Amino acid sequence: MAEMMYWEAVRRAHDEEMARDPLVICMGEDVGVVGGTYKATSGLYDKYGPERVIDTPIAEGGYTGLGIGASFLGVRPIIELMSVNFAWLAMDQIFNSAAKVRYMSGGQLEAPVVIRSPGGCAHQLGAQHSARMEKVFMGIAGLRVVTPSNPRQAYGMLKSAVRCNDPVFINEHELMYNMKGEVPDEEYFHPLEGSEVTRQGKDITLFGYNISVHWCLEAADELAKEGIEAEVIDLYSLSPLDRAGIAASVSKTHRAIIVEEAEAPVGVGAEVMAIINEACFFELDAAPVRVSARNVPIPFNRTLEKAALPNPAEVVAAARRMLGR
Repeated sequence: MAEMMYWEAVRRAHDEEMARDPLVICMGEDVGVVGGTYKATSGLYDKYGPERVIDTPIAEGGYTGLGIGASFLGVRPIIELMSVNFAWLAMDQIFNSAAKVRYMSGGQLEAPVVIRSPGGCAHQLGAQHSARMEKVFMGIAGLRVVTPSNPRQAYGMLKSAVRCNDPVFINEHELMYNMKGEVPDEEYFHPLEGSEVTRQGKDITLFGYNISVHWCLEAADELAKEGIEAEVIDLYSLSPLDRAGIAASVSKTHRAIIVEEAEAPVGVGAEVMAIINEACFFELDAAPVRVSARNVPIPFNRTLEKAALPNPAEVVAAARRMLGR
């Protein structure tokens, strides 16, 4: 195992897949000469040249459409949207072209395209640069959505996504690019479906994804001091969600808290709660609870921004209430 930063893991996956297959390209704003806003494509422009590492204009709808169109012909593009906040400008291409083409063509066309983008709140970037859009993407039929919570997943998921014949959206988090973690020295492919038990427990299940997994782990450490054994589940696949894994953990602990950085309405937590109620209602000893952001545009002011977002202390407090502590 080698320890590396999240961005280094993403870059390694790019490099290996581009070296293996000349039809793998990457494209986006500043991915070439600059090496990516978060260094995830650094050095690739010099190694593979401007025909395979393509710096694009500031035109998300245009270059996303070009990449998706190229995927219809067998190219395997990795499209970087510099920020998920700008993905709104490419939604028609993603929603109406990539996600639907196999079904509308009767299987004659596929869109083996990867779209990866950083999102989340990254300290005082304001409401228009603090979007958490995972719930939008996971509502698009025909699109896979994954969200790595550590460098190992970031590396393995990108490699799996490049070789997948479905369109895959990889939701990264801006605060995680400098996170360090172990990545296998050998080639590693992470599944694009399922979930991971990152901590075993018997009293309550804490569900998280990307950055909220780490809030759950921090909360579980605090709860352990009080004798509460919390199980932490990493929902790295948001579409499809791991119904069996969710139900198995809740059937074991009989209590569930879903932790998300995004606002609660029509969100990941709402969908997980629906699965819990459908799949294991009679296993519950308490109603499932969501810990999420306030339903407001994220303020620029740092104090207000912190007040709008959830944190590990809120997870601990929710667990105590659920257990009558």
